[in-house]
Amino acid sequence: MINFSIQPILENDTALMLPLTAADFDALYAVAADEAIWQQHPNKDRWKREVFLTYFDGAILSKGAFKIIDKKSGEIAGSTRFYDYNEQEKSILIGYTFYGTRFWGTGINSIVKKLMLDYIFQYVDKVHFHIGAENIRSQIAIGRLGANKIATENIAYYGEASKLNFVYEIRKDAYPLLLS
Repeated sequence: MINFSIQPILENDTALMLPLTAADFDALYAVAADEAIWQQHPNKDRWKREVFLTYFDGAILSKGAFKIIDKKSGEIAGSTRFYDYNEQEKSILIGYTFYGTRFWGTGINSIVKKLMLDYIFQYVDKVHFHIGAENIRSQIAIGRLGANKIATENIAYYGEASKLNFVYEIRKDAYPLLLS
């Protein structure tokens, strides 16, 4: 049983993370409809409206999804979520993350992940990330945050067939050291 929110409002000077709602579909899809976003992703068709709808439905059902607002421009930069809390292991996953291409290379991913980690490490000891085996861009990004690759698994994303993913981990006891 989760005794904390996995969908709080998180904010700093750069990003505002708001709980994703059903009313956000059109605005978020306007960002996600760019085919370039999904080129390295396990589901390369997610730019298609009907495929993105499955992703979005999973996001709403997760009750841990966010729309990410770039505070400088006021635009939706992308989305991410907390999911699969494991009470016994005191672990949770962060994933299903994407950003519009105009936000690539701006540092927003690191900023958002730090907001999420600072918050969630109040409640868990480990955070895991599923990253597609072909998604080199995300593997590099998660490595920059200090995550360690701990496994290779076939993962079935919500409503999709299983695909080869790498599992990365950041531990609470190592996290403060990663920031120094």
